[in-house]
Amino acid sequence: MGATVAEKILARASGKSAVKPDQYVVASVDLAMIHDAWSFVGPILSNAGVPKVWDTDKIVSVLDHFNPPPTTKDAEAYKVARSAIKKYKIKYFYGQSAGICHQVFIEKGHILPGMLIVGTDGHTMMYGALGAAGAALGFSEMAYVAATGTLWFKVPKSMKFNVNGTLAPRVTSKDVILYLAGKYTENVAQYMSVEYTGQTVQEMSLASRMTLTNMTAEIGAKFAFIEPDEKVLDYLNGRAKNSFEVVKADSDASYEQVYEESVSALEPQVALPHSADNVKPVSQVKDVKIDQAVLGSCTNGRLEDLRIAAEILRNKKIHPDVRMLVIPASADVYREALHEGLIDSFMDAGAIFCHSCCGPCNGGHMGLLASGEACISSSSRNFKNRMGNPGSEVYLASPATVAASAIEGKVADPRNH
Repeated sequence: MGATVAEKILARASGKSAVKPDQYVVASVDLAMIHDAWSFVGPILSNAGVPKVWDTDKIVSVLDHFNPPPTTKDAEAYKVARSAIKKYKIKYFYGQSAGICHQVFIEKGHILPGMLIVGTDGHTMMYGALGAAGAALGFSEMAYVAATGTLWFKVPKSMKFNVNGTLAPRVTSKDVILYLAGKYTENVAQYMSVEYTGQTVQEMSLASRMTLTNMTAEIGAKFAFIEPDEKVLDYLNGRAKNSFEVVKADSDASYEQVYEESVSALEPQVALPHSADNVKPVSQVKDVKIDQAVLGSCTNGRLEDLRIAAEILRNKKIHPDVRMLVIPASADVYREALHEGLIDSFMDAGAIFCHSCCGPCNGGHMGLLASGEACISSSSRNFKNRMGNPGSEVYLASPATVAASAIEGKVADPRNH
């Protein structure tokens, strides 16, 4: 019997010829991603008397979630984080101006096919868009990795979504993952490795694939993978920090479940409060007034996301009752948007163009909602209290749907724009 991508990567990392689902292994980590969590990880290491990290070249860091700090508490936390980063001589620290962690580390060539990567962020599995195994960790687990370079893993079972069909205009990968979450629920992939295959996925850009693997966190997965192809190899050419080997699932690998989906007739999707799997087609979401529209986050803040929204907004005005925030995922995306003239389109329409950070997505920084207000966002989560007052509501949608809704002042179908 052949092996899945997760099984191959964990076998290699644990020094074994093969592993099986539900087996426990101790694996050597290839890369650790620590963002603002240094304010917790640093003190844990210091209190344990750890004099140095296992490898200063294999920890990458950026401060993004509360940047710049909105409160004195956050400012103190950032002070602790910067002190820890300096103390442990972290080589690849990109400061507070580079952007959101996942986007930055992909752009900088740290994320490579076949790697085993851990991160202090729930969407670390986004790295599977490049064929890497990305897993989210808590602070104490990350402190252990920082000190030793190893961690135990339970080998996950694997499942597959084979997605075929050509997406209609104004329908994107965000609509695909929302549709899958709505149909199969937020628990369908609990502690499983998800592999995405099929014509639809092959035709997606790398940026669109990042959205797909990023939001796989919202269906409970441990890892998410898309097999690297020429698009990935071209992207990494001249960018990759190290050599790498593409890992592919064997043709006779065993899966717990294979789901077959055709998305040619898929329409834009919207996740209603307060769960990413509370999903309906946009045509069934009627007369939902919005107060805020957010375009950004590690899920959908890339250049192609800004492009489609700017195209919809060009020569139009945002509804007078709506405030729209546009937050590019990285400083590089910001510069590219500037050079393309996209920022003019947003500002002419009445949007607020913000610096690259996590913004309102993590519930504590800029763009917070008041009681009774509603927001439509291209981000990944819409839990109660996620974006401000617990009496507010967050709807999740694609950048195209966010832009169309900003114009109409209510949840709107981007195919009409």
